[in-house]
Amino acid sequence: MATKKTEPRFTLSSASPTTTRADAVVIAVDSDLHALAPAENVGKAFGRRFSTMLSMLGFSGKPGQVAVIPTQGAIRAGVVIAVGAGSEAPDPVRLRRIAAKTFTAAHNVATLAYALPTPTPDCVRAIAEGALLGGYRFDRYKTSAESASDAEDHPNAVVVLTRLSRDAEAAAALDAGRATASAVNHARDWVNTPPGDLTPEAFADAVTEVAKSGLADGGSVKATVWDEARLAKEKCGGVLAVGQGSASPPRLVTLTYKPRKAVAHLALVGKGITFDSGGLSLKPGASMMTMKCDMAGAASVVAATLAIAAIGLPVQVTCVAPMAENMPSGSALRPGDVITIRGGTTVEIHNTDAEGRLVLADGLRVASEAKPDVLVDVATLTGAAVVALGERTAGVLGNDADLRSRVVDLGESVGEAFWPLPITREVLDKVTSSELADVRQHNPKPAGGTLYAAAFLQQFVDDDTTWAHLDIAGPAFNDGAPYDEVPKGGTGMSVRTLVALAESLADSQS
Repeated sequence: MATKKTEPRFTLSSASPTTTRADAVVIAVDSDLHALAPAENVGKAFGRRFSTMLSMLGFSGKPGQVAVIPTQGAIRAGVVIAVGAGSEAPDPVRLRRIAAKTFTAAHNVATLAYALPTPTPDCVRAIAEGALLGGYRFDRYKTSAESASDAEDHPNAVVVLTRLSRDAEAAAALDAGRATASAVNHARDWVNTPPGDLTPEAFADAVTEVAKSGLADGGSVKATVWDEARLAKEKCGGVLAVGQGSASPPRLVTLTYKPRKAVAHLALVGKGITFDSGGLSLKPGASMMTMKCDMAGAASVVAATLAIAAIGLPVQVTCVAPMAENMPSGSALRPGDVITIRGGTTVEIHNTDAEGRLVLADGLRVASEAKPDVLVDVATLTGAAVVALGERTAGVLGNDADLRSRVVDLGESVGEAFWPLPITREVLDKVTSSELADVRQHNPKPAGGTLYAAAFLQQFVDDDTTWAHLDIAGPAFNDGAPYDEVPKGGTGMSVRTLVALAESLADSQS
């Protein structure tokens, strides 16, 4: 396997785009073909031929357009990468996309300078995030020399040219952007890893290893792993039931981050089904091909916890990641079985392909026992969410309207799309309609599957706990072509929103 490429170095500089020592400079150009600050002098250095060359390349300044121009000595850098900004100055969301797209356009360049509008530290952060997210590759299973050379084709150093180069908040924002994007890329790596190499035990070991070393410049995170014997002792019947059909036993990983003088306590729970065959309610063969991504929720909450620690936010985090492989065998969970979740609630099983809610039920109980201020779970939970919201938007449900709205707003601010959905009395009544157990696992009718799953999870959340459920079934895995800062394969969707949520908790208490 090819070795994983190291992340580029990031620095801030007040150097002029015309004199920077970087090999290539990225600039934003509006619909009038004028370079935006701080790169106005780049257009002036070229003179009249600047707009002429862009026009000859079919470049009109439309958002998303990219043109690569040799400078021929007009400025010190050898290449200018112009990106369309339209008629408005880019905001952080668009800057993130610009940085991602232009990073991939920078071929055979050792140092890349971004001379983009950075009026605020958030803009600096967006550029750092975009560059790292855009530069993501998962090539560890590639063995060809061509693949190895592709991995080394992009910049190993990034300079953000900004008047904020000596600003402490901008420097902190740069570091936060690096930590957040690095966390997203870790989540992507885990999602992309073949399921035979990421069994529950291997996933737990990988999480423990990263927790020891930390992300970016570190961060103190303690990892605890419950094996199948400990899970039985702790009465985690959901995780055990889902994992009992597999030769690879289940695990439950808890990460704890306890900063001094924490101002809030956030609990995160993520679904960690390392491969989902559907169990005895077997999926069609074609539907299994991407089911290595069914642990994306666990990958996201773990990665977000590591990023929060690396940034050093004054928010305590309790992260719970139940992990299991859902396989058919003579020992597998059966439709008609009754299992007992941690805390004593009994569940009548109707469909073994609705297994994620069972492991989450145990995870939610474990997290609730820590008495957090806010509890969020993340899961690739229902195909119904994809039907309702498409492949790029996640659903957010829960017991608190303000938290649902906050998730939507924070997601929008960091470039992740969420849409609020209700948990209605109708589906709550259906969840408790079992004649055999306390709750029934699966919806008796095909309609409203996402709402039903959330209503089921709500049974395992304390009434006085502020809770949100993120169903990322659509955007967790991109089966199509890359777009914006999103690659093909695992996306790391929700990591940025969870980090932003922790930051908002810290800010609201400061």
